[in-house]
Amino acid sequence: MTVKIRPALPQDAAALSRICLLTADAGQSAEHLHDFPELPGLVWAVPYVQLPTTWGFVMEEESSGEVVGYIVGSTDTPAYEKYAAENLWPVLSERYPVSVMTKPADQHYAKLLRKFRVLPDTTLAFSPAHLHIDILGSYQVGWGRKLIQTAVEYLSGEGIDGIWLVMNPTNVNARKFYEKLGFRSIEI
Repeated sequence: MTVKIRPALPQDAAALSRICLLTADAGQSAEHLHDFPELPGLVWAVPYVQLPTTWGFVMEEESSGEVVGYIVGSTDTPAYEKYAAENLWPVLSERYPVSVMTKPADQHYAKLLRKFRVLPDTTLAFSPAHLHIDILGSYQVGWGRKLIQTAVEYLSGEGIDGIWLVMNPTNVNARKFYEKLGFRSIEI
């Protein structure tokens, strides 16, 4: 397994969406939870290769060219969320009406498109930058740390000295990983 890290590109969107789905259930596959399997990726991955203030890196298997993991985010979360609220979420809301959703996970995402979360001031006071990271299971050992290091180096070059993320509280392995790297909870 020879993997390289490179900048994420718009043409990586389908791979990011697939990886997001395969890790969206607290680090496990959420395929069984969705009739609309693209929804997790449309919220948590694809916008980061399309919208302003975003950045990203992917892990690419060198022999096959397959993208097997990613880290994406925004350097300016309020600007990102404003742009998405005005230009992305309305379009996706029309494409994914809640009324046609039968599975709870699809309904959750369809509702999220209509009313995206509002972050507490304490989170944004810590840093304007946030990230999302997902890696396919067989590539997780050691690569998460490398992706975070790549992101931190990039953000440092952009003049940003802190970053935050939102995680599923049931993903115990992710919590342990982030704590090992020095992440801590932000009081809200």
